[in-house]
Amino acid sequence: MPANPIDEYLATLSESQRAALSALRVKILKVVPSAEECITYGVPTFKVDGTSVAGFAAYKNHLSYLPMSGSVLSDASLADDLKGFETSKGAMKFTADNPPSQALVKKLITVRRAQA
Repeated sequence: MPANPIDEYLATLSESQRAALSALRVKILKVVPSAEECITYGVPTFKVDGTSVAGFAAYKNHLSYLPMSGSVLSDASLADDLKGFETSKGAMKFTADNPPSQALVKKLITVRRAQA
């Protein structure tokens, strides 16, 4: 049986990156426990009913939560929750020392699913 592609992705990371993204993975799966785990555009992705609802990635100097839509992070309902995180249209940067909370992950996925 082939290994989960997200497990393979995580295995390539440093210990701190792997720990932070593994914890984020658990948070995502608490919100969407039946999500399909796959790699899309080279990053770990979580799909519900064929729609990508969340993803993450590791980079040299930061980690990213990927909402899989360019309009999620600009949603006004998330403005206060995103303070303290650097965001772009399609990513929220964080560090292993300052990951997104379970509540924020739930809000991000809720906004994404409402838009899908």
